[in-house]
Amino acid sequence: MASLDRCLLLLVLLFFGLIVSTSSAYSGRMVGARTEVQDVETNKEVQDLGLFSVDEYNRRLALRGAGLLTFSRVAAAQRQVVSGIKYYLQVVAAVEGTGEEGQQHRTFDAVVIVKPWLSSRSLVSFAPRRPALNSQDNGGDAHLNVR
Repeated sequence: MASLDRCLLLLVLLFFGLIVSTSSAYSGRMVGARTEVQDVETNKEVQDLGLFSVDEYNRRLALRGAGLLTFSRVAAAQRQVVSGIKYYLQVVAAVEGTGEEGQQHRTFDAVVIVKPWLSSRSLVSFAPRRPALNSQDNGGDAHLNVR
């Protein structure tokens, strides 16, 4: 009789545990999904990652002798938890040698992976943002895609 009571109690606890874990999984966001970073303009970490992406782009591009970029700001950002944190950044930068005043601001898409436990960050890709159909900005011809 005591064995039957223990078995029944175990089944009831298992049932409630399953219900609680399932309902909490559906109420939150999906693991691995992209989330918007709030207050991007004042988020020091995100702005530092934008500066890092432009610096890294310039470092890799300098070997080709192409025009360099000057970091302005990160306009928007998303983050995704992977094996580290993957940041999707919209970086605004000045392109040297274009426009009448010598510089023109353009928007670039950058992907940076940060692994805090290793104190590492790496630039995965950096490319001109594709313009909307009615946009005047052609995105420039600077492009870097790191695989």
